[in-house]
Amino acid sequence: MAQYIGILDGSGRTYGVRIPDLPGCYGGGATPEAAISDAMSAAREWIAQRETKGEAPPKARSMVQILKAGEIDAKRNEAAVILPVVLDAGRTVRANLTFDAGLLEAIDAEASRRGLTRSAFLASAARERLEIA
Repeated sequence: MAQYIGILDGSGRTYGVRIPDLPGCYGGGATPEAAISDAMSAAREWIAQRETKGEAPPKARSMVQILKAGEIDAKRNEAAVILPVVLDAGRTVRANLTFDAGLLEAIDAEASRRGLTRSAFLASAARERLEIA
């Protein structure tokens, strides 16, 4: 998992997040949380598109480096946010997991309702949880 620094701005009706280390990569939403979530998805897609061209993702700078570079304008109410980006390895791996029987039934029922396999549902739930941590 990579962690990029995003710069959150906006107020009221619209918020945006730009990611300085991923040129042209932005996210937006009606709330700061929605903008951050959108930015994480955009970062994943930005990196995946670059990898299809055989290019490595840019190295993420630290919060200190972003602050020292003057990338954040406090006068415009900008704030730095950490954006965890889960990068797919392009291969699957089997894992043996243990769950309570009732929980597993609920997982299977919800996966079925969404038209997903158990594995796809759990991977999606894990990715979502990692991104809001």
